[in-house]
Amino acid sequence: MLQKTLSENVKITGIGLHSGCESTLLFKPAAPNSGIVFVRSDLPADNRFPALYSAVVDTRNCTCLGNKNAQIVSTIEHIMATLYALGIDNVEIEVNNPEVPIMDGSAKVFYEALNRVPLSEQNAAKKYLKVKKTVEFKDDKGNFIVLRPADELQVRFTIDFPSQIVGHQEFAGKIDEKVFAEKIAPARTFCEKYQVDYLRSVGLIKGGSLENAVVLDGETILNEGGFRVTNECVNHKTLDCIGDMLTSGYCLLAEVEAWHTGHYHNNEVLKKLFADSENYEIVEG
Repeated sequence: MLQKTLSENVKITGIGLHSGCESTLLFKPAAPNSGIVFVRSDLPADNRFPALYSAVVDTRNCTCLGNKNAQIVSTIEHIMATLYALGIDNVEIEVNNPEVPIMDGSAKVFYEALNRVPLSEQNAAKKYLKVKKTVEFKDDKGNFIVLRPADELQVRFTIDFPSQIVGHQEFAGKIDEKVFAEKIAPARTFCEKYQVDYLRSVGLIKGGSLENAVVLDGETILNEGGFRVTNECVNHKTLDCIGDMLTSGYCLLAEVEAWHTGHYHNNEVLKKLFADSENYEIVEG
């Protein structure tokens, strides 16, 4: 298999979740072996942010890239997951402020927009990150993520919430474009109403609304129409996980098992993976 990039530019405009400001993305074709790079078009210099785990500086509510000048690009995970699903290896993504648009809280808009554009094969072999040894990261609450050897990307994600409306949910399966388009891309981010109230009180989620998140209030979904897909909550966690795994710089050949984890855990397990070269190898497709 050969590396791929876009055949033409793609422009997407929306609102930043935390800033509430209009944010414009311009996806542009990129050279072989250049990977995925975000470019802050509003900065005069030092404005390139390679989408790599080693450049992640914050994982509290999203995956956030940063540089030595404390400049950032935040909330990249839904875009990254879409690029994985479409098999796009090299792309430059211009963004005109520190936060990419949240759109509807899922990857649906990104997937539909990029899927309309033909891809260009490039004169370079596609590269994969093959996990050779089991690597695990566990936090002090017992939440964990494990990477195990496999010949394709498989994810088993489990969440267990006290509310009956979410409760115990699992996603388990191979990640291919069909599964992504039908089950994962439409899954929106979710939160409790009390979390929304707190974040607004400290000046965050200025762009947040029922148009870009599933908001739960006890056993009630505040969004008209309720959940969009079956097991939407765990499917969204799977979406985030796929996007974060691509910050390894490669499509991952591994079985990923996760229990109640998030962006922090995803980043930490990649650090552990790369800490020992015996854990992995780079292979050509």
